[in-house]
Amino acid sequence: MAIEAGDFKTGLTVIVDGDPWVVIDFQHVKPGKGAAILKTKMKNLKTGSTQERNFNASTKFDAAVIEKKQVQYSYTSGDTYYFMDMDTYETYELSEAQLDFNKYFIIDGMNVMLMFFEGQVLDVSLPDKVELTVVETSPGMKGAPSTQTKDATTETGLTLRVPQFIEQGEKIIVSTIDGKYSSRA
Repeated sequence: MAIEAGDFKTGLTVIVDGDPWVVIDFQHVKPGKGAAILKTKMKNLKTGSTQERNFNASTKFDAAVIEKKQVQYSYTSGDTYYFMDMDTYETYELSEAQLDFNKYFIIDGMNVMLMFFEGQVLDVSLPDKVELTVVETSPGMKGAPSTQTKDATTETGLTLRVPQFIEQGEKIIVSTIDGKYSSRA
Protein backbone atom coordinates (compact mmCIF):
# COMPACT_ATOMS: atom_id res chain seq x y z
CA MET A 1 0.00 0.00 0.00
CA ALA A 2 1.50 3.33 -1.08
CA ILE A 3 1.46 6.23 1.37
CA GLU A 4 2.22 9.80 0.32
CA ALA A 5 4.52 11.87 2.54
CA GLY A 6 1.72 14.44 2.79
CA ASP A 7 -0.37 11.81 4.64
CA PHE A 8 2.22 11.12 7.37
CA LYS A 9 1.00 10.82 10.97
CA THR A 10 2.96 10.36 14.19
CA GLY A 11 3.54 6.64 14.76
CA LEU A 12 3.17 5.68 11.08
CA THR A 13 5.66 3.05 9.90
CA VAL A 14 6.98 3.19 6.33
CA ILE A 15 9.78 1.65 4.28
CA VAL A 16 12.57 4.14 3.48
CA ASP A 17 15.70 2.90 1.71
CA GLY A 18 14.68 -0.72 2.44
CA ASP A 19 14.39 -0.27 6.23
CA PRO A 20 11.31 0.23 8.41
CA TRP A 21 11.07 3.72 9.90
CA VAL A 22 8.54 5.19 12.32
CA VAL A 23 7.47 8.84 12.10
CA ILE A 24 8.20 10.54 15.43
CA ASP A 25 7.33 14.10 14.40
CA PHE A 26 6.50 15.94 11.20
CA GLN A 27 5.74 19.41 9.90
CA HIS A 28 4.30 20.57 6.57
CA VAL A 29 6.27 23.52 5.14
CA LYS A 30 5.04 25.55 2.17
CA PRO A 31 7.84 27.80 0.95
CA GLY A 32 7.01 30.91 -1.05
CA LYS A 33 8.10 29.21 -4.27
CA GLY A 34 7.97 25.57 -5.28
CA ALA A 35 6.22 22.52 -3.92
CA ALA A 36 5.37 21.87 -0.28
CA ILE A 37 7.86 19.80 1.67
CA LEU A 38 7.49 17.64 4.74
CA LYS A 39 10.09 17.96 7.49
CA THR A 40 10.17 14.78 9.54
CA LYS A 41 11.91 13.27 12.51
CA MET A 42 12.07 9.50 12.04
CA LYS A 43 13.48 6.50 13.87
CA ASN A 44 14.99 3.54 12.04
CA LEU A 45 13.41 0.51 13.69
CA LYS A 46 16.32 -1.78 12.74
CA THR A 47 19.20 0.38 13.98
CA GLY A 48 17.42 2.62 16.50
CA SER A 49 19.00 5.74 14.96
CA THR A 50 16.94 8.91 14.69
CA GLN A 51 17.20 11.28 11.74
CA GLU A 52 15.59 14.45 10.51
CA ARG A 53 14.64 14.06 6.86
CA ASN A 54 12.84 16.22 4.32
CA PHE A 55 10.53 14.84 1.63
CA ASN A 56 8.48 16.27 -1.21
CA ALA A 57 4.83 16.06 -0.06
CA SER A 58 3.96 13.88 -3.07
CA THR A 59 6.73 11.29 -2.47
CA LYS A 60 5.25 7.80 -2.10
CA PHE A 61 6.33 5.14 0.40
CA ASP A 62 5.33 1.56 1.09
CA ALA A 63 3.75 0.86 4.46
CA ALA A 64 5.92 -1.20 6.81
CA VAL A 65 3.89 -4.08 8.22
CA ILE A 66 4.94 -4.36 11.84
CA GLU A 67 3.69 -7.40 13.73
CA LYS A 68 3.28 -7.28 17.50
CA LYS A 69 3.36 -10.17 19.93
CA GLN A 70 2.76 -10.10 23.69
CA VAL A 71 5.63 -11.63 25.65
CA GLN A 72 6.85 -11.68 29.23
CA TYR A 73 10.25 -10.41 30.36
CA SER A 74 12.20 -13.35 31.81
CA TYR A 75 15.74 -12.32 32.71
CA THR A 76 18.95 -10.53 31.70
CA SER A 77 22.29 -12.17 31.05
CA GLY A 78 25.17 -9.79 30.37
CA ASP A 79 23.75 -7.16 28.05
CA THR A 80 21.05 -9.44 26.57
CA TYR A 81 17.41 -9.28 27.68
CA TYR A 82 15.28 -12.43 27.27
CA PHE A 83 11.53 -12.45 26.65
CA MET A 84 9.20 -15.47 26.44
CA ASP A 85 5.99 -16.01 24.48
CA MET A 86 3.75 -17.51 27.18
CA ASP A 87 1.68 -19.47 24.61
CA THR A 88 4.46 -21.16 22.64
CA TYR A 89 7.32 -20.79 25.20
CA GLU A 90 9.48 -19.42 22.40
CA THR A 91 12.29 -17.16 23.66
CA TYR A 92 13.33 -13.86 22.06
CA GLU A 93 16.48 -11.85 22.71
CA LEU A 94 17.07 -8.11 22.57
CA SER A 95 20.40 -6.45 23.27
CA GLU A 96 20.77 -3.57 25.70
CA ALA A 97 21.63 -1.36 22.70
CA GLN A 98 18.35 -2.31 20.98
CA LEU A 99 16.35 -1.51 24.10
CA ASP A 100 18.21 1.77 24.65
CA PHE A 101 16.22 3.98 27.09
CA ASN A 102 13.42 1.36 27.41
CA LYS A 103 15.69 -0.84 29.55
CA TYR A 104 14.92 1.42 32.53
CA PHE A 105 11.23 0.48 32.49
CA ILE A 106 11.38 -3.31 32.22
CA ILE A 107 10.95 -5.26 35.47
CA ASP A 108 10.77 -9.00 36.25
CA GLY A 109 7.63 -10.73 34.99
CA MET A 110 6.41 -7.67 33.07
CA ASN A 111 4.25 -8.25 29.98
CA VAL A 112 5.33 -6.19 26.96
CA MET A 113 4.76 -6.18 23.21
CA LEU A 114 7.64 -7.11 20.90
CA MET A 115 7.61 -5.58 17.43
CA PHE A 116 8.64 -7.71 14.44
CA PHE A 117 9.44 -6.79 10.83
CA GLU A 118 9.82 -9.65 8.36
CA GLY A 119 10.34 -12.10 11.25
CA GLN A 120 13.11 -10.05 12.90
CA VAL A 121 12.65 -8.63 16.43
CA LEU A 122 12.98 -4.86 16.21
CA ASP A 123 11.98 -3.27 19.47
CA VAL A 124 9.82 -3.50 22.56
CA SER A 125 6.61 -1.52 23.00
CA LEU A 126 5.94 -0.49 26.61
CA PRO A 127 2.86 0.84 28.39
CA ASP A 128 2.79 4.65 28.77
CA LYS A 129 3.45 4.41 32.53
CA VAL A 130 5.10 1.83 34.79
CA GLU A 131 5.39 1.31 38.54
CA LEU A 132 8.97 1.33 39.86
CA THR A 133 10.47 1.20 43.35
CA VAL A 134 12.79 3.96 44.59
CA VAL A 135 15.99 2.29 45.88
CA GLU A 136 18.03 5.41 46.59
CA THR A 137 17.16 8.99 47.41
CA SER A 138 18.13 11.59 49.99
CA PRO A 139 15.78 12.31 52.91
CA GLY A 140 13.21 15.04 52.26
CA MET A 141 13.95 18.53 53.58
CA LYS A 142 11.46 19.67 56.19
CA GLY A 143 9.61 22.81 55.23
CA ALA A 144 10.68 22.57 51.57
CA PRO A 145 8.22 23.91 48.99
CA SER A 146 6.03 21.24 47.40
CA THR A 147 7.45 22.12 43.98
CA GLN A 148 11.05 21.39 45.01
CA THR A 149 12.46 18.09 43.74
CA LYS A 150 15.40 15.81 44.49
CA ASP A 151 17.27 13.00 42.70
CA ALA A 152 16.12 9.40 43.06
CA THR A 153 17.27 6.09 41.57
CA THR A 154 14.84 3.25 40.81
CA GLU A 155 15.30 -0.52 40.93
CA THR A 156 16.09 -0.51 37.19
CA GLY A 157 18.85 2.11 37.48
CA LEU A 158 16.79 5.04 36.19
CA THR A 159 17.75 8.36 37.81
CA LEU A 160 15.01 10.97 37.86
CA ARG A 161 13.72 13.97 39.82
CA VAL A 162 10.97 13.30 42.39
CA PRO A 163 9.12 15.49 44.92
CA GLN A 164 10.70 15.96 48.37
CA PHE A 165 8.09 13.72 50.08
CA ILE A 166 9.15 10.55 48.18
CA GLU A 167 11.19 8.21 50.40
CA GLN A 168 13.45 5.24 49.74
CA GLY A 169 11.42 2.02 49.20
CA GLU A 170 8.32 3.82 47.89
CA LYS A 171 6.66 2.80 44.64
CA ILE A 172 6.17 5.55 42.08
CA ILE A 173 4.55 5.82 38.65
CA VAL A 174 7.00 6.85 35.89
CA SER A 175 6.25 7.87 32.29
CA THR A 176 8.01 5.59 29.77
CA ILE A 177 7.85 8.35 27.17
CA ASP A 178 10.16 10.82 28.92
CA GLY A 179 11.27 9.01 32.09
CA LYS A 180 9.69 11.59 34.41
CA TYR A 181 7.93 11.12 37.74
CA SER A 182 4.15 10.97 37.37
CA SER A 183 2.74 10.13 40.82
CA ARG A 184 2.92 7.85 43.83
CA ALA A 185 1.76 4.30 43.20
